Amino acid sequence: VIGQPAKSKRPKEPGENKIKPVNKKVKPKTPKMKERESVDSSLKSQSILTQVMDKGHFQKLAATLSLAAGQSIELRCKGSNVTWNYPSYLDTFKDSRLSIKQLDRYSQLILANSTSADTGEYSCWLQLCSANKCRKDETKTGSTYIFFTDKEELFVPTSSYFEIVYLNPDKPAVIPCRVTTPSAKVTLHREFPAGEIETDGTDIIYDAKKGFVFQHPTSDHKGIVYCKAESQGAPQISIKYHLLYVEVPKGPPSTTIAVSPSRAGPSDRVRVVCTVLGEPDVDVNFRWQYPGQESRRPVIIQNFWRLINRGIGHTTRISKSVLLVEDFEDIDAGNYVCIAQNLQGETTVATKVELK
Repeated sequence: VIGQPAKSKRPKEPGENKIKPVNKKVKPKTPKMKERESVDSSLKSQSILTQVMDKGHFQKLAATLSLAAGQSIELRCKGSNVTWNYPSYLDTFKDSRLSIKQLDRYSQLILANSTSADTGEYSCWLQLCSANKCRKDETKTGSTYIFFTDKEELFVPTSSYFEIVYLNPDKPAVIPCRVTTPSAKVTLHREFPAGEIETDGTDIIYDAKKGFVFQHPTSDHKGIVYCKAESQGAPQISIKYHLLYVEVPKGPPSTTIAVSPSRAGPSDRVRVVCTVLGEPDVDVNFRWQYPGQESRRPVIIQNFWRLINRGIGHTTRISKSVLLVEDFEDIDAGNYVCIAQNLQGETTVATKVELK
C-alpha cells in the first residue's frame, strides 16, 4: 500500500519527460569528453616509450628510472618505423648485450646484464618518411634517463683515466662526472691548490645526468680537477679532468701551406704541408688536388693534430696534412692545392712546385 503512492506519482512523468530531453541536450558534453579523449591521446602520443615488466605488463616511463646494475631491461616504442638513441659507447664497442628489433607495431630494445656504464638517456621517436626523405615526428617521441646503480661504481665508468675539458668563453663547459646513484652527494675539487670548488647553483651547478656545469667559463677555472661522491659508504673519487681555457678563432680555418723544395728534379722527395690553427675541439678535414692526381701518381698523405699553448692560459689546436711525393717526375710539377674545412666553412690555399 505504501508503494502505491510512489507509483501514483508516475503520472507526473510529463515533467520528467521534459527533463529527459534536457538530459539529452547535455549530450553536447560528449564532444567535451571527446576533447578530453583527444587530449589524453595526444599525451599518450607524446610518449610512445614503455618498459616491459614481468608477466607481460607495461609501464609508462618517467623522466628518470633507477635500476640495479645486473638487471636486464626491455623497452618498447610504438610505431612501424622507430629510431632509437642510447649511450654511444654501446655502439662504439658493438656490445652484444644490446639488441634492437623493429616489429609490425612497435620497436623493441633489450639490454641484457646491465652495468653501471650503461647509465644514460634512452629515447626513441617515430620517423615519417616520404620518397627518400625521413624526418622526426615531434609528437611521437619517448625519453627516459636510466641510472644503473652500483655501490662499487658511484661514477659512470669511462674508457680513460684522464679527460680534457675545453673552457670556451662563450658557451657552458661540462665536467662529465655523472653518477649511477642519483641520491649520491657529489662535490668538485681542484688538485692544485688543493681544495673544494664551491657549487653556487648559478655559475657552477651540478646535474646528476651531466656532471658539473660551468655556465660562464673563465681562464681562472683552468687546471686539474676531480669529483668526489658519497652514498652510504666510503667516498669515491672520479677520474681527473684537465680544464683548458681556449681562444676562439671564428670562421673558416686559418690555413697556410708550405712546400720543400719548391724546385724539384727526377727522383727528388717533395713535401707539401697544409697547416690550420683552430679551436681545440673542432675537427678539420683536408682535401688535396695535385698535378699527378688524374694519372693516379702515388702520393702519401698523413693527417695529424696536437694542442699548443699560446700563452695566458690559452690553448689552440694545430692540425696538419702532409702530402709526400717520394719519387718526383716531370708529371708531378705544377700546383698543389689544399682545401681545409671546419664547421664554419672552408679555406683553399695553393703552392707551386717547378722543375729544376
